[in-house]
Amino acid sequence: MFVVATAGHVDHGKSTLVRALTGMEPDRWAEERRRGMTIDLGFAWTTLPSGATIAFVDVPGHERFVPNMLAGVGPVPAAMLVVAADEGWMPQSAEHLAALDALGVGHGLLVVTRADLADPAPAAERARAEIAASSLGAVETVAVSGLTGAGLPELRAALDRLAARLPAPTVDDPVRLWVDRSFTVRGSGTVVTGTLGAGRLRVGDVLELAGAEETVRVRGLHCMGEARPEVAAVARVAVNLRGTPRDRLGRGDALLTPGRFHRTDVIDVRLTGDPAVDLPATLTLHVGSAAVPVRVRPLGADTVRLRLARPLPLLVGDRALLRDPGRHHVTGGVRVLDVAPPPLSRRGAAAARATVLADLDGRPDLAGELRRRRLVRVGALRRMGVPVQATPVAGDWLADPAHWQRLGEQLTEEVGRYAREHPLEPGMPVDALRQRLALPDRALVEALIRPPLRVHGGRIGTPAVDTLPEPVARAVQRVRAEYADRPFRAPEADRLVDLGLGPREIGAAVRAGALLRLADTVVLLPDALDAAVTVLAGLPQPFTLSAARQALDTTRRVAVPLLELLDRRGATRRLPDDARVVVT
Repeated sequence: MFVVATAGHVDHGKSTLVRALTGMEPDRWAEERRRGMTIDLGFAWTTLPSGATIAFVDVPGHERFVPNMLAGVGPVPAAMLVVAADEGWMPQSAEHLAALDALGVGHGLLVVTRADLADPAPAAERARAEIAASSLGAVETVAVSGLTGAGLPELRAALDRLAARLPAPTVDDPVRLWVDRSFTVRGSGTVVTGTLGAGRLRVGDVLELAGAEETVRVRGLHCMGEARPEVAAVARVAVNLRGTPRDRLGRGDALLTPGRFHRTDVIDVRLTGDPAVDLPATLTLHVGSAAVPVRVRPLGADTVRLRLARPLPLLVGDRALLRDPGRHHVTGGVRVLDVAPPPLSRRGAAAARATVLADLDGRPDLAGELRRRRLVRVGALRRMGVPVQATPVAGDWLADPAHWQRLGEQLTEEVGRYAREHPLEPGMPVDALRQRLALPDRALVEALIRPPLRVHGGRIGTPAVDTLPEPVARAVQRVRAEYADRPFRAPEADRLVDLGLGPREIGAAVRAGALLRLADTVVLLPDALDAAVTVLAGLPQPFTLSAARQALDTTRRVAVPLLELLDRRGATRRLPDDARVVVT
């Protein structure tokens, strides 16, 4: 299936033409049929000579119903612009074309209706000239009469050729179904309709409601009046939602693949149309089937920041239009450049931002996003519409390579500075370093560590950090000299203080491997463990604590924690009767 929206001035025969092509009545309301004028969106479909199916979104032509028209055109990839031969180019012809141009619709047909009432050539010539200057460019032209049927076979053939030119749908993309109708079916519940432009829907799928930020389940799907287990893009589809009240969603809402879209109320866009400085402070943004008031802040000559009255699920590259409802004027089209822009809180920030935006074209660019954001999660980029084909630096974090290199250099500098300022500490705490580098995740700090840096006990250090300060090194050397012939005797607490070894100095020496801590104030030289095992292995096995103390020529104050440490390290094994054996 492919989907085409009608466009054109009121009473130029759009609905009559759709009726003649499909045999279906696109006007749903009795008021529409009574007045002979389309008020809201109508839908119909037919099969073309090639066998392809075409669905029409029939939009109203009256200026009072332009918002309804835009809701129908927004999600549709092609348009059929209708101009009556007996009236020619009219105001709503121009406004509808301006809307198509603003939305970047690049595929379409010109159909001159009422060819039985006037020569279609003048109307066709004027219309082609107007259309050629728009995003539609040169279009095929067909003259028809909905009343007599003249030209309808040629129009069907032209629609087939239009279908062949349309790009293939992306059925593997996430779903973003803009809702254009919402109603209740007795016995089934809430049903919404829309144009499925990408992805596929299946019965049983769980989707997100863009406005309510809650999930719903697809109870049933209908396409062209038939129940379907699955519908793939591009298609007109009706979605029956399980257990969802009708008042929870309506036109302008969207059904989304969970976790794949960024809801935003601030966007930076490029404008085509009126100069940015001439825009009113408030306008209406039309995107998909949504119409949302926005506040406008010009940034550059053709770039503006829009603050939306409510968040919408937008992607980088989305096309939309700005309209001034008071003047019934399309001020221009917009292309979304950034759906998560930085705040403009500093003096000169707007001018600097305009410089950045000047280089953006609305096409998703992974390298550019990383360069601008420096650090960003994979999921965040995908929700912005940026394809990710890069390896995270830590967890799901991506980094700009140049920024990542600078962070590594800065980390080394910060660790060195901390070591000089805190010589007795075993390294810089990871969280303190995370804050100093302004990193959002501890995992990023640890991922930056390269030899000779290492992390231990929540701190990052280097060999230089573990080198003892001179006063501590001298104190350790005095301990070694005094206890060289008594390796299993530990200095008393007051002697440690006399030597200049307080708790912090002892901690530094222990971390450097210069002392072995058995208890708070019980320290030995580091080779005492191996020496103790050698002595204990010479005792009759098993041996008691008393025998060990005598053999080691030490006190119970040292022997108890020393044997417990040997037990923990597996050098000795304690038996049920509290005796021990050396493990060989």
